[in-house]
Order: sequence, then structure tokens, then C-alpha cells
Amino acid sequence: MKTLFSVLISILAVTICQAQVRISGQVTDAATGETLPFVSIFVKNTSLGTSTDVNGAYAIRLNSAPDSVTASYVGYIPQTIAVKKGVAAQVIDFKLETNAQKLQEVVIRPGENPAWPIMRQVIEHKKANDRRKLSAYQYEAYTKMQFDVDNLGQKKGRGVIGKTISSLVDTSMYLAGENGKKVLPFFISETISDYYINRDPKKNKEVIKATKVTGIGLQDGSLVSQVIGSSYQDYNFYQNWVSVLQKDFISPIADGWKAYYTYELDDSLYIGDDWCYKILFKQKRAQDLAFNGAIWVSSTSYALRKIDATVSKSANINFIESIQLRQELEPVKAIAWMPSKTEVNIKISGLSKTRPGILAKVYTSYRNVEVNQPQRNNFFDMPIELQADARNKQESFWQSSRHDTLSIADKKVYATIDSIKATPRVANFTELVTVLGTGYKNLGKVSWGPWPYTYAYNNVEGHRLQLGGKTNYSFSDKWEFSGYTAYGTHDEQLKYSIAARHILSRKRWSEVGVKHQNDLQQVGLMSDKLVASPFFMGFARFGELRRPVLVQETSAYLQRDLFRGMTQRISVSNRRFDPQYNFSYYAAGPAELDKISSRFTTTEISFLTRYANNEVYVQNDNERISLGNGNWPVLQLKYTIGLNQVLGATVNYQRVDLGLGQEFPMGRLGNALYRLEAGKVFAAVPYPLLEIHTGNETPFYYDATFNLMDYFEFASDTYASLHYEQYFEGLLLNHLPLIKKLKWRLLATSNILYGQLSQKNLELMPTTGADGAPQDNFKVLGNTPYAEVGYGIENIFKVLRVDAFHRLTHLNEPSTRKFGLKFSVQFKL
Repeated sequence: MKTLFSVLISILAVTICQAQVRISGQVTDAATGETLPFVSIFVKNTSLGTSTDVNGAYAIRLNSAPDSVTASYVGYIPQTIAVKKGVAAQVIDFKLETNAQKLQEVVIRPGENPAWPIMRQVIEHKKANDRRKLSAYQYEAYTKMQFDVDNLGQKKGRGVIGKTISSLVDTSMYLAGENGKKVLPFFISETISDYYINRDPKKNKEVIKATKVTGIGLQDGSLVSQVIGSSYQDYNFYQNWVSVLQKDFISPIADGWKAYYTYELDDSLYIGDDWCYKILFKQKRAQDLAFNGAIWVSSTSYALRKIDATVSKSANINFIESIQLRQELEPVKAIAWMPSKTEVNIKISGLSKTRPGILAKVYTSYRNVEVNQPQRNNFFDMPIELQADARNKQESFWQSSRHDTLSIADKKVYATIDSIKATPRVANFTELVTVLGTGYKNLGKVSWGPWPYTYAYNNVEGHRLQLGGKTNYSFSDKWEFSGYTAYGTHDEQLKYSIAARHILSRKRWSEVGVKHQNDLQQVGLMSDKLVASPFFMGFARFGELRRPVLVQETSAYLQRDLFRGMTQRISVSNRRFDPQYNFSYYAAGPAELDKISSRFTTTEISFLTRYANNEVYVQNDNERISLGNGNWPVLQLKYTIGLNQVLGATVNYQRVDLGLGQEFPMGRLGNALYRLEAGKVFAAVPYPLLEIHTGNETPFYYDATFNLMDYFEFASDTYASLHYEQYFEGLLLNHLPLIKKLKWRLLATSNILYGQLSQKNLELMPTTGADGAPQDNFKVLGNTPYAEVGYGIENIFKVLRVDAFHRLTHLNEPSTRKFGLKFSVQFKL
């Protein structure tokens, strides 16, 4: 999961009540009985309407019963049928008769597709109609989101998920979905926010003024409230590429429209007060990430008035059965066209046709639009701001502030979720899932954990038992105290850690912290790059510990965001290294060979600067979570100075490390990711302080390691490396007739490492250790870089990734692994 993973979206209006009317049916050809897709179904003299799907079916929900509904389709005579009064749900089927009358609105060249002249005008007027031409714009957005579990109750719960739901929830709590099948709502939310955007430089900000969240499993709604607003519903089809669920789809009005889609002029009709051309579009190639559906184009401005787009089932998106995106746009002060309503429906499939899935729906409406009134740059320092009283609004506020009246069906969903949450079995099950997911068990103002580190077994400690915990948001929204104690049955040593953090400011995030720790670590696995890799580090604690070192550390740090995207951190640490294996070094250098030591101490001051343009953070209690920074590169620079004879330090050195990484789309070629790293140690130091390049002897793939390099195989005091991955999505494998049904995705990987070790560092290490036995040695890269390339397939059974790696250099040793397979489990759409 790329960190929070997902994009939560909500689904389906549920039951029908007296205040609403639901009309559904099917449209067919009166002569042949053939179903007609994309037929316009509407209420005359209003903007209310919908379209039939590919099977000719439609469904529309209205707050009150109209006199009639009309079906209109090019080449057929429009048909109007009266609506019965007082009937909450009724079926109206249309049988349309053909009409030889031709459209008169468009003049075309002989032999030319009638849709093409209109499309050329759309492309020609894109800059005039696109809101990106504005220097700034802002609006108030109302967002409603709902999630339901579907495919329930057809047969008594099947599979683990179905049986779990059946055992936890009374079937009387199920509601009827629009297709008549039973659904179980488990999340609904409403948000009202002000959204601001400046174009040059591009800055955006969402101020959440009010939020109302209820869902099964939510212990606190503050995090959810920050990720359900309008920021993630900003779809602009005037862009060549439209991002949906972190996938880039080619827009039907992209500059290269002819290369990706076929078009058909279908109808002309009113949308509100605008006379529009209705054009059907269909993707040319199933393997493209593209849409199918219809657009309505204004006949005067050639602006996009409405779009109804679906994602083809051939799109290689995991767990997603269908996506439908509807948007209506209106002109703002005759300057540009802005969305007035956006609706996204997603069906998340179960593991099989009989397993429960999820129906998701998000609806956003916009009003109070203002344009060309840019805000100051520092206004955007906090891109998502949750106002202090946003979660405490009274019902009277919601009644007066909602853009649309909350239906009785929505009120029933709120009541159903509250009833489910009150069920004891559900409460207990929710708590269990929370503990497994977060790693912590909430015990009031204190949380126990993380539970994955409770037990380990290795050759040095034997059975390692650990007990830890931390204070939580209920204790304080500024202070956090944490710690653990661990004991090994073999080494009979007590290890421990205590730490404290104080949040100085949340608006421009600033914090200070201190820590004292005494624990066992391993040479080559002490890099800051591995801190965010709990699985890799946890796995490394089992089995044989290679070059274990008992490290006693006391440290403090101060971190502050100078402005959005720019973070600086200064830290001070004192570490005492006590290797638990055969180790020694010349404490006074090779000039005094009699001064050999097996222990050393460092006192360091580090300065770290990190810049990630437009990075978005959300706050989760006393932590914050990055939601990424789009496709911008992330730059990190760290300078460390070791102070000899300060607080008992025995080492004097300086070190610089630089990192640059970026992930970006490459159109039909998929997505690319690179990471450049370089660094230098400017003095002779004991080798555990060098850059010990991280090998990988496990069967698992991990991108921060060199996958065919052994642990502690190479060390350097000057280094530069490149890690590159190319994700081809379905570009290549989707062309193979049998393979494309598996929806596998091809990828390629390469790792290149240059490194040098100065003579003064080589001379600092004796040939024998403190006990007189030969020391474990490592190799130097020299003039030949380390290089490995890989290729692999992901999306096997939707979650498995398999990489094959070939090592290209440093192949002389008999034990060198020249080829290897690595496995990983990942959840990607």
C-alpha cells in the first residue's frame, strides 16, 4: 500500500422511501428487441437525467415524481411516458421506433465521421474553456461518501469474510441496494470545505470547515476527515491524462484523441440551458488505460458540458470490477468552465463471484466559485487544514449548509451503521483488526506494542521477549512517551529504550525529542535507510545474527518545517559500540600498531535538509502521514560531524550523504521510479561507521538492498548508486492472447553502485581481531562497479511479485550468486 493506501470512495444509494421516487427500466429497439446503450433518459425542462448502460438498462432517483420521463436516441423517435403518482418504485421500459430524419446541427465533409468536426472544435477551444488558464480559483465543496458490502445474503455466508460478517451482524440489518440485492453499509461521511488553488506556482489548499464521519472500525475520525474532502475529486478532462485511483487514463478530449478513441455523434439535446452535441466515445485498444462513454459538448462554446465515463473491464486494475465517473460543468463569469457536480462509483470485487465485495460512491458538488483571486504563497503551507470545531457541528448547521438535502435513505444508513457498531461482537472484532493493522493495543491513555516485536529467536539472544508501549492522543496532543524492555534467555542481558517527543507546533510542524537506548544491532543493518522497513528488520532478528553489536545510544533532535515541502532536522547523539564478535581497529592509526581497541564511541551532530515540493501531509493523532508530492523529485541532504573527545568520543570524522528520488508516469510506457544516492566519509573510521552496502540474503525482494549482494560483502567511504524501476503495467503482456487474461504486469529493475575505500581506512583494520583470530573481511569495489539487472512479473494472483536478478560484475568468488529469484507480496491497484 503506498502508505495509506487508498482512495476511499462511496457507493450506491440504498433504500427507497416515501420522499423519493426511483424509476428504472430498459430501452430496446421496437422492431428488433435489441437493447440500446447510451440512450438519454431525462425529465423535460430540467437538468435531471441519466443514460442507459451497455445493456440498455437505466435507473434514476428523484426527490419527487415528475409528470413524465423521456427517452431520446439518435436515429429513433423520442418517446415520453407518464410517471405514476404515489408509487415510490416503478419500472418504465421504452421501445423506440426508428426515424430516418437526419441531424441538421452539424455540417460535415463528404465521407467524414460527423463527430470529428465537433471534436476538432473541442480541441481548438480547449485553452479557452480549461480552468487551468485561470491564475487562481476557489470554491466551497460538499462531499458525501458511502461504502457498502455487497453480494451478501444470496446464500448463507461463504468463505472467511462472508462467514465472519454473517456471524457478527444480524441479517435484519441488511439493506436493499438499487439492484435489489442485499448490502450492508459500513461507512458514510459528509464534508464541507473551502478549496483554493493558485496556478503559478501551482499551490492548493483545502480548509475543512465541517465533517461528519461514522463507520465500523473507526476509533477516531480526525485522520479520515482529512482524506475524504474534495482534494481527491479534482478531475479535469481538459488534461491529456486523468488520474483515477493512482492510474493515469487518457482523456477522451486529449490532444491526440484520434489515436486512442473512436467517436460517434449520437444525439443533440438540451443540458440545462445549453444545446449540446452528445458524442459517444470508445477506446481503440483494450490494453490502453482509457475510458468508454459519452460527452456532451456545448454547441456554442464547444466546452465540455457533461461527461459520463466508464473504465473498461479490460483495464488491468486489481480488485476493481467497474468504475463510473460522471461530471457536469458550467461556465463561471464567461471565463472558464468549472465542475458543478462530480460523482464516482466504484465496485471493488470480492476474491470470487460468490465472495463479498464493496460498493463505493463519492458525490461532490461545488458552489460560491471565485476566480483570479490568488492567495499569498505562505497561505498554502498547510495544504489540508482541519478546523478545530469541524467535527463538532450541530445538526442544524448541516441542515442549512448541505448543498443537497440528506435523503431519508441516507439517514437510514447512518442509523444502520450506528446499530452495527453497538453490536458487541462487531466491537470486539473491530478492536482485533485495529490491533493487527496498527501494531498497537489501546489501553486508555497508553497503547501496548508494537506487537510484531514481542518475540524473536536468534543465536545470540536465544528467545528474545519484548514488552513495549507508548502514550497516545488521549494522554496528550503534545507529549508522547514511549519505551520497551527486552530480555534474551541465552545472553541473559536486559535491553531497553525510553523516549519522549514534544510537538511544538502542528500548523508548521515542529517537534523535539530525546531517546536513550541500549540494544543489540548488526553491522550493515544500522543505516537510516532501513528505519522504515519493519518487516525486513524484524526478519533480520531471527536466525543467525551477523556481526552483532551492543549499542548504547543517547540522542536528541529538533525538527521543523520551514515552509511547505522543506523540512530541517538537527540531531545530537552519543553512541557506544561494543561488538559481540571478533573485531578490532588501530585506535591511533597504523602509526601506532600497539594501540588496538575492540570498542569505540562516537559523538555526532547531524544536519538534515529534505525538500519535497507540494508534499501533502495528514495528521493522525500525534503522527503525520505523507500522501506524496505528485510527480516532483524529493531531495535530501545530510551532513554529519563526529566530535572526538566530546562525551567520551574516540572518533573524529565528517560525512555527507545526498539522495534524490522521483516517481513519474511515462504515458503508454507505464511508470518509472529512480533513486540516486551518493556520499563520502572524510576520515579514517572503524569500519562499522563506513557505508556498508546493504545486501540481501533473504528470498524476499526489498528495494533498498542490492539483491544478489551478500551481507557485509562491500564497504566504501565514497560511493554513488542508482536504483531504477520501470513498471510497464499491461503494455507488453496484454498483447499476448492467453497471458493477457491473467492480467500480469511486466517490470524491469537495475541497480548500479560505484564505491571506493581509501588506503587510510584499509590500514586502520588489523588482520586479526581482539582474540588473535583473523577478522571477517569485506571487499572493495575499486574501479569496477557493482551491477545487477532484473526483470519480473507482478500482479500474480493480484498480490504476488516475482523478480529474477542477474549479477553482472564481481563474479570471481565461487560463492557469488550470479542469479536469483526474489518474492514479495504487494497490494496495488
